[in-house]
Amino acid sequence: MTWAAYILPVLFAAVLILAAVRKVKAYDCFAEGVKGVVPLLTSLFPYIAGVTVLAELFEASGLSAGLRSALSPVFSALGVPEEIAPLFLIKPFSGSGSLSLLGDLLSRYGADSYVGRCASVVYASGETVFYLSAIYFAGAKGKRPALPVLIAFAANFVSAVLGCLFCRIM
Repeated sequence: MTWAAYILPVLFAAVLILAAVRKVKAYDCFAEGVKGVVPLLTSLFPYIAGVTVLAELFEASGLSAGLRSALSPVFSALGVPEEIAPLFLIKPFSGSGSLSLLGDLLSRYGADSYVGRCASVVYASGETVFYLSAIYFAGAKGKRPALPVLIAFAANFVSAVLGCLFCRIM
C-alpha cells in the first residue's frame, strides 16, 4: 500500500480533531449540510433525467451514426482519426458512455497508437456539456443557456482538434 492510501483517513481524522479542539459538533454540522442538499437534488433531478434520456435517444435513434458519417470528411481534413469520431459526439452527452468508448478504443488500437493518444486527449480535453449545463442552469433562473452551451461546444471541439494535432506532432 502506498502513502497515497493514507491521505483520506488522515484528512478525515484531522477534521475531527480540529472540530473537537474548536468544540464544534461535527456530526450535527454534517447533518445540517445534508439537509441543504435535498432541495438542490430535487431541483436538479428533472434536468439530469432529461439529459440522460436525450443521450440515450441520440445513440439509439441512429442520429449519432449519421452525424458521425457526415462529419467524417471534416474530421479527416482536421487530422482527427475517423475512429474517434464517436467519442467527439458522445462526450458532450455522457461521461460514462465516452469512458466506455475510450476503453474500447484503447483496447482495440493500444494506448501508444495515434488513435489511442488522440482518444485520450479528446476524452480529457472535453466536458459533458449538457450535464453541466443542466446542473448550472437548474440553479440559475432566468438565464439563457444557448450561448454558453455553444461556447462550451466550440471550446470542446477546438481543444480536441488541437490535442490531436499535438499528438501528431509529438
